[in-house]
Amino acid sequence: MPLSLTTTRDLLTQLNHQPKHFLGQNFLVDGNIVHKSLELAGIGHGDTVVEIGPGLGTLTNALLSAGAEVWAVEKDRQLHAHLLTTLASTQSRLHLMEGDAMDAPLAGLPPTRATSFKIVANLPYAIATPWLDAVLSGPLPERMVLMLQQEAAQRYVAKPGSKQFGAISILLQAVFDVAPGHKVDASCFYPRPDIESYLLQLVRKPSPFIFTAENKALIRACFQQRRKQIGGLLRGKLSPEKAQTWLSDLAATGLGPQTRPEQIPVSLWQKFGENPRPA
Repeated sequence: MPLSLTTTRDLLTQLNHQPKHFLGQNFLVDGNIVHKSLELAGIGHGDTVVEIGPGLGTLTNALLSAGAEVWAVEKDRQLHAHLLTTLASTQSRLHLMEGDAMDAPLAGLPPTRATSFKIVANLPYAIATPWLDAVLSGPLPERMVLMLQQEAAQRYVAKPGSKQFGAISILLQAVFDVAPGHKVDASCFYPRPDIESYLLQLVRKPSPFIFTAENKALIRACFQQRRKQIGGLLRGKLSPEKAQTWLSDLAATGLGPQTRPEQIPVSLWQKFGENPRPA
């Protein structure tokens, strides 16, 4: 049973725990949203699921109740200890580690289990983009349902030509298709955040494209000067031959060296430089 607002407050008082803003501790207190997360992720018996920041365990408990095996990482030492003595002590299908999700983006999931898994997580804003970037390097989940600040979700799914379209939009959309998600009101959390949130649903493409570290760096460098023209941005960053080949591909779509990075579609960025690594 998901924790209600009253139960959450009482439990935090019992633990003498003050929610930490720097860890993005806004606890989900709406059972409907918990169930919606599982529904969007298509969680069923026997699924392998990675969870980031389980907190008080309301989503974790729902995942376990649905029959999933859960790998979770919690940075807050006090909340980790609470989960260790409650859920983890009675649930053999919960593998709980204390640590930073940036050091363990898949919560310690063994490589042997990373061939078919899902991610369901309530992501703190501060780590959402760098964590997602780490996940996009593979191994890739078949589906992700991420609770995000609405602003972050909009950046991730932004289309070429919009001001929100950037490097992370390209890296994500080369790997995942965006499926229908769900808006989440601030009243669904305690403490109540100042912003709206969004459940973002991502489904792995049949042929996902993983950019090399070199190409990621090159794309980011282009968007750091996003108002400049792509022809000038590439000068000195690619060999003349590679630059000419890529600009020819660009011209074939009706764009040219004067185009700004935010106007270039994901499919063209995928032709950037080296071949993709296998997913």
